[in-house]
Amino acid sequence: MTTRAGFVALIGEPNAGKSTLTNRMVGAKVSIVTHKVQTTRARIRGIALEGDAQIVFVDTPGLFRPRRRLDRAMVAAAWGGAADADIVVLLIEAHRGLTDGAQAIIDALKERSRDGQKVALAINKIDKVKAEVLLALTEQMNEAYPFEQTFLISAERGYGAADLKAWLGQELPEGPWLYPEDQIADLPMRMIAAEMTREKCTLRLHQELPYELTVETEAWAEREDGSVRIDQVIFVARDGHKGIVLGHKGETVKAIGQQARAEITEFLGRKVHLFLTVRVRENWLNEAERYGEMGLDFRDGDA
Repeated sequence: MTTRAGFVALIGEPNAGKSTLTNRMVGAKVSIVTHKVQTTRARIRGIALEGDAQIVFVDTPGLFRPRRRLDRAMVAAAWGGAADADIVVLLIEAHRGLTDGAQAIIDALKERSRDGQKVALAINKIDKVKAEVLLALTEQMNEAYPFEQTFLISAERGYGAADLKAWLGQELPEGPWLYPEDQIADLPMRMIAAEMTREKCTLRLHQELPYELTVETEAWAEREDGSVRIDQVIFVARDGHKGIVLGHKGETVKAIGQQARAEITEFLGRKVHLFLTVRVRENWLNEAERYGEMGLDFRDGDA
């Protein structure tokens, strides 16, 4: 039997649906999904099987104009994921069309894509526009860049995702699988658990705070009864933020913990004891160790 395996980088603007598509392809939640932009920080690798092919999806952070060190490190990680991939899929939103941001990504692709590297287009959220709009957008995008293939999809509802997955499986290079058959992500479990808690923080808290916090798994202890104890720290940048995360009488952090524990329990398939602590680290956005925990390179944030 001839097997295929390789890396597929999903790139696009923040909130284009890359995390949703990764989870759809893998068939499990490996990447956090929120309505807020710039929530994916690490290059999360979700692993999917398609016939004899193993597709390793690199869900990159959204590409945008970086302002802070963390932003710059995220954008560098996104382009790093694209550079290493066998196939790149540019994801755009049907109802937004060819935005300035998408045009900037296309311009960068012309400079950065390797010889022989296939680049496909996936127009997402197709249920939000009429057929004639989609047709015109497809033509406009393919005039802007010579895409190998164009796919019309809804990552959330699943439309067109199977066609994209089948094409990716056929186009990957021949070779042995890169991961065990039952593995669905190559992030350490402690990092996935931290990402799940950060998602709950992002969904629960007001607009600005989520980008000023990060979550790390400090301890992971296997228990004799098969359950696991997970201790996590929510780092915030200011004293005032700590109060917001804790909430009145600790109610907010308790609710975050309950939601995160339920999701981690489902993901691991066993009982989880989750303990959250909130700590103020005023300068965490400039600490190399925090970036390492997120799977980012601190040096990429240098201006």
